[in-house]
Amino acid sequence: MEAVYFPARNEATSGELPDPVPGAGEVLIRVRASGICHTDFEVKKGNYGTGTYPLVPGHEYAGEVIETGPEVTGFTVGDRVVVDPNLECGTCKACRRGWAHLCETLGAYGVTTNGGFAELSVLRADRLHKIGDMPFEMAALAEPLGCILNGLRPLKGRLIERAAVFGAGPIGLLMGMALKARGIAEVNMVDLDESRLELAEMQGLTGVPVGSESLERLALSCDLAADATGVPAVVQSLTGYVANGGAALVFGVCPPDARVEFSPFEIFRRELTVFGTHSLNHNIPEALAVISDIGPSIEKVVTHRLDLAGIAEIMASHPPAGSMKVQYQS
Repeated sequence: MEAVYFPARNEATSGELPDPVPGAGEVLIRVRASGICHTDFEVKKGNYGTGTYPLVPGHEYAGEVIETGPEVTGFTVGDRVVVDPNLECGTCKACRRGWAHLCETLGAYGVTTNGGFAELSVLRADRLHKIGDMPFEMAALAEPLGCILNGLRPLKGRLIERAAVFGAGPIGLLMGMALKARGIAEVNMVDLDESRLELAEMQGLTGVPVGSESLERLALSCDLAADATGVPAVVQSLTGYVANGGAALVFGVCPPDARVEFSPFEIFRRELTVFGTHSLNHNIPEALAVISDIGPSIEKVVTHRLDLAGIAEIMASHPPAGSMKVQYQS
């Protein structure tokens, strides 16, 4: 099969690899859509996962079942499926509490074992979900959207009328769309890039340019302010936009050695909540439901559709200028 893979740290290429064969409890799929994530570049650098190579990256993918191994039930050849990539131990303290995404030895397809930037992929059957007639490129957005929904989980039961998402890239835009689908009346998308703000406006969100008067008017008025940039200075600014009793969400991936400052008195006096989030927690079905609620317009998040050779070129360098979500599609 053709695949994109990391032969060693900081190296990316494409070429032929042996076709994988499903074992007991496993399913072989033909990959139809697989999205690039910032995490993939961190895996290449050895900053995420085990740093064991060679490795086929890609953890946001969907495809078609072409073979089932022994002891597999519930799936047949031709089923259209999406992947839940996380592989937890099931026995550590976090797993026993139902926090699989915080497993002490967490692995994932495309991170610690071969993933979705290949023509074929072998997966545990219990990591697959049927998608019916949903287009593969939409279904492949279920993993990042699952991460977003897991991040929003602590907000359950809170009254949120106004939200601000800093960063209107692919993840920020998906977060804004998810908040809108959840019934939040005013979702403000803050960014420097006018084209991204225009795309946000097309989704019924409010575009707010950095440095504008409209951004100044959001000060101390948002029930939720979320960072989707991974820029420490943006994270530090979040509480300045949160209303009394509101919440600040650290969603973007900042450098591990970055530090920010908050006023503990302000958090105490204004009863602010500052929380973070990591990955998804086996909530792909919920993500698929939200994708269905959003509808076909969610496909506008995907701006580049490439073959594996094109994906390899990006993995060896960086995403195209102006790109949002980049996917391999077959």
